[in-house]
Formats: sequence, structure tokens, C-alpha cells
Amino acid sequence: MIDVIHQIEAVRREVGPGRLPAGEGHTVTLSRTYGAAIDDVWDALTDPKRIGRWFLPISGDYRLGGRYQFEGNAGGEILECERPQRLKVSWVYMDTGNPADVSEVELRLTPDGAEATTLELVHTAIVPDEMWDQYGPGAVGVGWEGGLLGLELHLSGGSVDDPVAWQVGSEGRDFNTRSSIAWGEASRAAGVDEPTVARNVEQTTAFYVPAPETA
Repeated sequence: MIDVIHQIEAVRREVGPGRLPAGEGHTVTLSRTYGAAIDDVWDALTDPKRIGRWFLPISGDYRLGGRYQFEGNAGGEILECERPQRLKVSWVYMDTGNPADVSEVELRLTPDGAEATTLELVHTAIVPDEMWDQYGPGAVGVGWEGGLLGLELHLSGGSVDDPVAWQVGSEGRDFNTRSSIAWGEASRAAGVDEPTVARNVEQTTAFYVPAPETA
């Protein structure tokens, strides 16, 4: 079993403005500390074989300026790399040719003693106003939080046998619900008004935790 409450409380969340070459956007930041040395965390984040064990299968040209692609998900270009402290990539879910659809993900690693590392994940994107007004930061934040959970399990020697089944099971639904609420709290802390926060949490939760189908 996964201690869902502990995993939710292990993540620190922030919401703020951000800027990309295509214009002004939004930034969501997730931080958590792992009980592993910085070189091990870096390796788990950059070794294609290890990435596939806790996130998604990946292919590409793993060098500065090279391109990568997650199976069935986003891809992009490796923009900056400072081993083992920092990695920055572009993040494109669907290549429309519109520069505004190109977001950026930056990973920052800081040692916390010899056997612990703090990971900060910053995702900056230009989001259509109507989409941000409906979902807020949780649309991106909840998804990344699942990735950070997968990394925690991987670094501690565990795993989820069937991630898809776990997502729709009681633990996964509880995790995503609590994550959505937590992103609402991050929005509130950033000064977002209460009706917008409530709407964002409701819509994000409905997306990640759909009502069970009934016969």
C-alpha cells in the first residue's frame, strides 16, 4: 500500500507567472526531497532505461540540442544540461507548429546532505485563458505529481505493478483527488479568488477522477 497522505504532504507546490519566447505564461513548481544521493537521482531522471521504469518509455537523441519523445505523450528538445544539477527541455504534447504550444520543463537538483536530494520541477507554459480559468494549475500539477510519486517508488526500490489500474483504483483516485485539492490551495496562496479556486478544483478532479461508470 502507498501512504497517500504522506506522499501528498511530501510535495511543495507553487503557482506564478512565467515567460517563454512566445510570450507570457504560467508556471507551476513542484518540489520534494528524496532519500537518495544527487548522482542517483540525476541518473534516474536522465537514463532512458530507468526513466521507463518509473515514468514512460522514451526514445531520442540524448545530447544537448537532441530531441526526445515519450511514448504516447510529449516530446521536445534538450535545451540545457548541467550535470547533475540542472536539465531544461522543451515540452510539446502535440506539434501544431504554433510557438505558443511549446512549453518548457526545468529540473533542478540540490543535495541535502550526502544521501538526500531536493528536486524542483518547474513547468512554464502559455495556457489559453479559458483553459486556465477552468482548470487552473492542477491540470498540469496533478499529472506531474504522479510522476514524482513514481520516482519516489523507484528510488526506494518499489513500484506500482499496473499504473493504469492503480490510477482508477481507490488509492489512485484518492491520490489524484488530494493532489487536485492541494493545487487549489497553491492557487489560493498565490492570490486567486475563492470561486475560481473552487471551480478549478472541481474541474480538475472530475478530469483525473471521473465518476465510476454505472450499468
